[in-house]
Amino acid sequence: MSGIGIGQRPRNHRQRMMKLLWTGIWLAYLSAPVGDLLHGGHSDPVRVLGALGLLAFVAWYFALVFRAGRGETNTVVLASLAVLAAQSALLSLTLGREWLVLFVYVSVASGAALPMRYARWTVPGTSLLLTGLALAVPDGTEYLAGLLLPALLAGFSMTGVRELIRTTVELREARATVAHLAANEERLRLARDLHDLLGHSLSLITLKSELAGRMLPDHPDKAAQQVADIEQVSRQALVDVREAVTGYRRARLAAELAGAQVALTAAGVTAELPVEPDLDGVPEDSEAALAWALREAVTNVVRHSGARRCVVGLVRRQTLDGPVLELSVEDDGSGGSGTGAGNGLTGLTERLEKAGGTLEAGGARKGFRVVARVPAGSPARVGSAP
Repeated sequence: MSGIGIGQRPRNHRQRMMKLLWTGIWLAYLSAPVGDLLHGGHSDPVRVLGALGLLAFVAWYFALVFRAGRGETNTVVLASLAVLAAQSALLSLTLGREWLVLFVYVSVASGAALPMRYARWTVPGTSLLLTGLALAVPDGTEYLAGLLLPALLAGFSMTGVRELIRTTVELREARATVAHLAANEERLRLARDLHDLLGHSLSLITLKSELAGRMLPDHPDKAAQQVADIEQVSRQALVDVREAVTGYRRARLAAELAGAQVALTAAGVTAELPVEPDLDGVPEDSEAALAWALREAVTNVVRHSGARRCVVGLVRRQTLDGPVLELSVEDDGSGGSGTGAGNGLTGLTERLEKAGGTLEAGGARKGFRVVARVPAGSPARVGSAP
């Protein structure tokens, strides 16, 4: 069952039920008023009215806690807290000391729904109201010592939780903004690179094309030279564009590991992946080749294997040819890689060979296994995947 991140609203029925369950756990402290209704010697009409009052209190409390932070004004929240406090006071005065525990929930709601500048007054105010009613209710002082401190601590603790949630939301929004700005900056960089690369080349091609057109009737040999120059310029422009795009799309192993986690989880596959990879001394070409290998292998697992579990390993090894970085992807599915070596594995083999690496793919004990190895550069600390 998936959890709910701090500061995130429930996005589906399951998450709403989880939040309801987590909040409802704390209703166990209502055992005192419930026990009073059942065994307090009240008449049947009083029990019915008391039960209705308790249900109304719980419903109002849940509505206030669930709506906290969704844009309500402080005036609305203060009015809602006043309703909760009035319900608690009425039930305590009419039904007895067991109902004083409701003020602990009023204090919690104050800390959860109000900013600190208000909560620092409403939480002590709720505690003072609790104290006054405990003195007014018969034998209420016996419960006061056990309720006053929890009311204060729970109320101010919820202010800390509220601040934590607010900070987490702001950090999440800031991270999304930074990612958006970074993507925009990268697009601008690519646009600038392409403009710089193609602007001169296309202008030169246009100029030479016009010259060739004018020379063609009277000087076909000179026109042919201009056409040859056009071909040379266009080929160089194509090389420049490929290099620019290759640099723009260079794969990174850390990013592919994060993407693999997301893809496998979305496909319902239990994923075991290594921690942050140690890439000290690993050439960029080797890292990029392993990143592409991971992407292709995970794509095969998601699309073809029918697996329930996938284990990704990343380990350095010392061989006779020098240190290598080995990536393994093993699943427990029955789909394998399809019939024979597909275009994906063939292209992956070629990519690894260009980086000086190798690829092994075949059936494992419980599924399919892909192992990619690339040179790891200078010898470094050996770390294995968990």
